[in-house]
Amino acid sequence: MGLVSQLVRRIPLKAAIPSLEDISRGRLPPRLSFLRRRIRLKGNSSISIPLGVVLLFPVTVILLITLLFYRHPDNRTSILIPSGSPPAIRRISEIYDKPFVVGCLEPVTDTPRVNAAFVVLARNSELEGVIQSVKSIERHFNRWYNYPYVFLNDEEFNATFKSTIINYTSGTVEFGSIPKTMWGFPDWVDKDEATESIAKQGDAAIMYGGMASYHHMCRFYSGFFYKHELLAKYEWYWRLEPEIKYFCDITYDPFLHMQRQNKTYGFTIAVKELKETVPNIFRYASAYKRNSNLPTTEAYNMCHFWSNFEIARLDFFRSEKYEKFFETMDRSGGFWTERWGDAPIHSLAAGVLLEPSDIHYFRDFGYRHTTIQHCPANAPARQLPRLKWLEKTTTDPKKAKEEDDYWENWDSEKENGVGCRCRCDTDIVDVEGKQGSCLSEWVNVAGGWTSA
Repeated sequence: MGLVSQLVRRIPLKAAIPSLEDISRGRLPPRLSFLRRRIRLKGNSSISIPLGVVLLFPVTVILLITLLFYRHPDNRTSILIPSGSPPAIRRISEIYDKPFVVGCLEPVTDTPRVNAAFVVLARNSELEGVIQSVKSIERHFNRWYNYPYVFLNDEEFNATFKSTIINYTSGTVEFGSIPKTMWGFPDWVDKDEATESIAKQGDAAIMYGGMASYHHMCRFYSGFFYKHELLAKYEWYWRLEPEIKYFCDITYDPFLHMQRQNKTYGFTIAVKELKETVPNIFRYASAYKRNSNLPTTEAYNMCHFWSNFEIARLDFFRSEKYEKFFETMDRSGGFWTERWGDAPIHSLAAGVLLEPSDIHYFRDFGYRHTTIQHCPANAPARQLPRLKWLEKTTTDPKKAKEEDDYWENWDSEKENGVGCRCRCDTDIVDVEGKQGSCLSEWVNVAGGWTSA
């Protein structure tokens, strides 16, 4: 009791606590009289402020920051202080398209597989990056569905690459070389002029503009990959790049759902192209539309589907209309005189030849390539326990367990979330929160935002 009495005596009465008005007018108890000391704003300034007011400002700022933190919808303790804010995730109209699955399902693996394959363009030197990508897609999808892989290279794959990759895949694997007719400068191009154009792009610091191999790759993915003999037997493809990551479990077969819903093309990220890489691309796309008696638009908004991830029906690329579109773009010389990527080529073709209902936005896929990522929130009340999966090539049992345990602690659920057991990287902001995202442009095409 004596200790409590001493503490009570030390607590100041309400009247003893100085107000802002007391501080400004100098009415303070003796022990707080130092707060009356006035501080000049500048060395020779005639304007001064009581020290108490100066000290009060940072305290107020700290209190406001603390309050905002507790009210933020992402803060798991925010339930202590109701924020009254709307859901952080806006819903998109489902007039033309909607998620195939919201949250998790128990994978159904006893149904026939779609005639589809993963396609990977890589070089022997990119082995480590390819391993990262294959491990990721196997963990989050293909361990259940076992789709085959087709690896392509403009050179021969060496024995080390082949034997290593086979150990990481659950599906069958084929390795192929790209014919010279599909890679490099075509016969009708002046090679000296094309080489000079590429060198000038490098001097102008255009991203990848000075790399001839990059120009070859973009042209190959724009107009030739689907003609490769190893892909002739397939109807669908899922593109994989080296050094990519998936963040969510994909517990359904996207090929099967694309087929059932009569979709043609699927994407997960839409961004703006760098203007300096495609200064004349829309002019030639418009020429194709005029020659085909199709309506033209006034300008290109620079948006494209980021094609390093895409799931698509191969007969779209093999169609006569796409072939004519590619031929028009190819003969313009823009793959050399400029740095046209396959992403704007695929996107412009989709915009010209497809309807919004033909295109699917895989908003439930968490995906990262380089410093651009899209990662959805997890769907409320739609998460299921995950089965452990120890990656077979990790020989150290402790390390294998650590890899698997990481995915056991997935992110919290959020209203309007669609993901399944997603655990997103937090070192970068999702693309939708950055300048250059084209999500809003896509939403306008797909029917707009909805509050329903």
